[in-house]
Amino acid sequence: MFITVFKEHEVEKMFTLKSGRLPSADVKNIIFFVRPRLELMDIIAENVFSEDKLHSSRDFHILFVPRRSMLCEQRLKEQGVLGSFINIDEYILDLIPYDGDLLSMEYESAFRECYLENDQTSLYHTAKGLMTLQALYGTIPQIYGKGECARHVANMMLRMKREFAGSQNQILPVFDTLLLLDRNVDLLTPLATQLTYEGLIDEIYGINNGYVKLPPEKFAQKKQGEASKDLPTEAKKLQLNSAEELYAEIRDKNFNAVGAALSKKAKIISAAFEERHNAKTVGEIKQFVSQLPHMQAARSSLANHTSIAELIKDITTSEAFFDNLTVEQEFMTGVDTDKVNTYIEDSIAQKDPLIKILRLVCMQSVCNNGLKQKVFDYYKREILQTYGYEHMLTLNNLEKAGLLKPQTSSRNNYPTIRKTLKLWMEDANEQNPNDISYVYSGYAPLSIRLTQVLARPGWRSIEEVLKMLPGPHFEERQQLPSGLHKKRQQGENRTTLVFFLGGVSYAEIAALRFLSQMEDSGMEYIIATTKLINGTTWIKSLMDRPESQTP
Repeated sequence: MFITVFKEHEVEKMFTLKSGRLPSADVKNIIFFVRPRLELMDIIAENVFSEDKLHSSRDFHILFVPRRSMLCEQRLKEQGVLGSFINIDEYILDLIPYDGDLLSMEYESAFRECYLENDQTSLYHTAKGLMTLQALYGTIPQIYGKGECARHVANMMLRMKREFAGSQNQILPVFDTLLLLDRNVDLLTPLATQLTYEGLIDEIYGINNGYVKLPPEKFAQKKQGEASKDLPTEAKKLQLNSAEELYAEIRDKNFNAVGAALSKKAKIISAAFEERHNAKTVGEIKQFVSQLPHMQAARSSLANHTSIAELIKDITTSEAFFDNLTVEQEFMTGVDTDKVNTYIEDSIAQKDPLIKILRLVCMQSVCNNGLKQKVFDYYKREILQTYGYEHMLTLNNLEKAGLLKPQTSSRNNYPTIRKTLKLWMEDANEQNPNDISYVYSGYAPLSIRLTQVLARPGWRSIEEVLKMLPGPHFEERQQLPSGLHKKRQQGENRTTLVFFLGGVSYAEIAALRFLSQMEDSGMEYIIATTKLINGTTWIKSLMDRPESQTP
């Protein structure tokens, strides 16, 4: 979409920001679109210096997304290039729509900034984004929240509303409720391996800005007798969103239910193509031909998703995947969380990827409300001796974020939280789910349970559990101008915007969509977040040298 808009405005070429010289292009104006990060200013300074030597007649412009930064301008000044810019401005892009029910700020450092660096910039951007949303879709009458960051965002929103008190918008509210949830209220969910179709694609291949890159050999149309050396080597790039009918249908299913759904779809498509033999009259033939493009698109979509499912199945049926999942599920059900785990021990000895180890150790720590000092010290020592002492900083970060820590009190609240909120459901129905726990084959995401209980019967029923979880919980009401109170029709759903501060996983999104589709829920959920995350990208954002790590 952006590319088309840029082309319409006579943009010649677009490049990713890289250090060194800029790629050659016969243009007068060069515009930098950047996040306000200091390390990017150094790259820009390098670009500008190399250009000034060659083409002194070029004009430079810089647009900060989503806000201008004095600190970055100061860095450009120190580098001696601030004077080279004709325009310095901001492009306010807070919430980016990823799907009909999903918005993300794609602010990857938000969790790190809030919990490690005590920097609340991302919370300000969140509050601004929510104010923009209210300007477009009406004031949200009820705000609920859980966590320190949620409290900050709500306070900023209420202050901004008071500052603009004279300009009350006269729009009938689209949202009934806003729920602000801190990621650190539920540190467990992103660490667990997601078991929905979309979640597994993200876990294994990584979904970036709505696209996934996949191994090309599965998608090659191999002709009869064609040599394998001609197979493509470039990754297959696919867009993933609900505009694709089949993907919308299977994305949120547990992976074990995807095979049956694909096979059913194959039969329907096959039957539709067979219809051509029954088309006798000109009208019937014409009708069949008009449906052909849609049918061919459906067939191509089916072929793609069958290939993706085969790639995923190769991994999910492996012993390594099963062993890892077994340990995760033992931790989530409270089995042996207080002693050194032999599987983790063996994985470190075999020098498995560090991220895998960190995810498991953090999960054990979260499920045990911190590790016994002896266990904590043992894991720390093993990790540093095997993977290198440079990871001391990473372990420090994980401790500061509350993910991997020594036990400070003998009381472990996790079993109480698990039982009260029914976070573990035996025999979760993966094929025809009746509970959100299907997204992790037994574990119901804590964040989504909180959302579910808020809708019915309300948080007062779980007051004790809420006190055990970090940060305050609160409720605020925003006055609506008279005449803007919704007159609800019989059977009309209420709409809640759930905003995850610090990131949300695809499995959590699937669980919220499941709640929206439940016939008796009476609630529709729209999801917003600072960043779409999985356990790997989340842990990486907290590492101090992630570039040297392979997932």
